[in-house]
Amino acid sequence: KSKKSPSATKPPKSPKTKSSSPRKREKIEPGSLPPPKDWEKIYSLVQELRADKTAPVDSVGAEALPERHLGEVVYRYQVLIALMLSSQTKDAVVGETMKALQKHGLTVENIQQTDNETLNNLIQKVGFHNNKTKFIKESADILITTYNGDIPQTAEEMMKLPGVGPKMAYIVESIAFQKNSGIGVDTHMHRMFNDLKWMKSTTPEGTREQLEGWLPRERWGEINALWVGFGQEVQQQKEKMLKKALTCSSPLEALALIKKLRFDVSKEAKRYGLEDDVRKAMGS
Repeated sequence: KSKKSPSATKPPKSPKTKSSSPRKREKIEPGSLPPPKDWEKIYSLVQELRADKTAPVDSVGAEALPERHLGEVVYRYQVLIALMLSSQTKDAVVGETMKALQKHGLTVENIQQTDNETLNNLIQKVGFHNNKTKFIKESADILITTYNGDIPQTAEEMMKLPGVGPKMAYIVESIAFQKNSGIGVDTHMHRMFNDLKWMKSTTPEGTREQLEGWLPRERWGEINALWVGFGQEVQQQKEKMLKKALTCSSPLEALALIKKLRFDVSKEAKRYGLEDDVRKAMGS
């Protein structure tokens, strides 16, 4: 018998150490993180700049669109549908689509009986309408068979519905049930809060976790509409935003804030003939 050479023998397996396996990220508990410096000052300024409630989200957002006169159950269902339609879609398009659905009859029973082709045509202007048609139809079956035609009462249960992620679920929960078990964070909020250095994260989910770690719970229900609307004005309604910044109680701080959010103050001031006002506000 030939002996096995030392190189052919397998070395004994070393015992697994904790460091060799990927570390599971610890969940951030609400209230466990130190808040960013001066966050309250900035937050109050945004509240002042948003006091007129004239951003797209205020007129065609998920809270404004549903039909309350048809009763609370239908209202809650329409809030869910508005959020399901909203991903990768501008609020104005969601508004137009919701009106088309409401004309068709936006109740869970009617949507369950509507064929896929008809539904797809009604929502064809929203992003990923083929997927959304499928998700809305599947959800209608689940809501009727499992929830007696209503929507689930918790965000956790809502996330079990097809096409419903954390952002949608937390916003629906807040609007439909006035409960806030989490914060709905979209891509715009994620970008803005990282630009402000309120956290360092690579995804909206990471931003949500860190935000929940320090933002007082009484703010959780208001922050989405407040900051989504602010982001819409900064990006889409530049003249209005600049004028509001110049006429608010703290113009210098307001201009510094929108600059941090990638608003080119010099360029927009020139475009709208507000250069003198900006110079005056900046004390030069």
